[in-house]
Amino acid sequence: MKVDPAIVKIFAENVRADIIVRPAGLNLDAAIVQKIANKVKVFQGMTADCLMSTLAMAEHIPHKAGDVVFNEGDIGSSFHILIAGEVVVEKARGDRVVTLARLSAGECFGEMALVGGHLRSATVRATRDSATMRFDRERVDAYSDSAHIIYRNIASVLSARLDVSSEMLTDLVLRTGEAPIG
Repeated sequence: MKVDPAIVKIFAENVRADIIVRPAGLNLDAAIVQKIANKVKVFQGMTADCLMSTLAMAEHIPHKAGDVVFNEGDIGSSFHILIAGEVVVEKARGDRVVTLARLSAGECFGEMALVGGHLRSATVRATRDSATMRFDRERVDAYSDSAHIIYRNIASVLSARLDVSSEMLTDLVLRTGEAPIG
């Protein structure tokens, strides 16, 4: 008897969803959920019920000003959504640290580790007291109702960031007259 691989995959996802323990849900009222739905690009296109289930899988993490959320080179399997405060994304080059971005509430970071299984490509540090929602890859993947929306929206966020980086690289090449290697 031949087994359809798609059926095996669906069955495996259902088993994984039953096995993975989700953290206690956040106590969010409808107004806060609506604000999150409107402001956070990663959740655009989700129904209210889907968003509530997705938010329930997140771990809420406070960060004091100066705290490092994660370091460049760390192994990453989660992404964060900044729900309060501000963080900077920094990259080390020799003895210098370059600030790549300053993020505010509603923006996500760490998503490259989620989609690619990469080492962290930059350090993220809170510039003032902040709070994030952390979403682990296993939990995101276990909830297929929202996983495809999250991954699609992350692709959109990364595409927009790549556009900005390409413009910055073009400006740099024009200023220096040197083409990048590679």
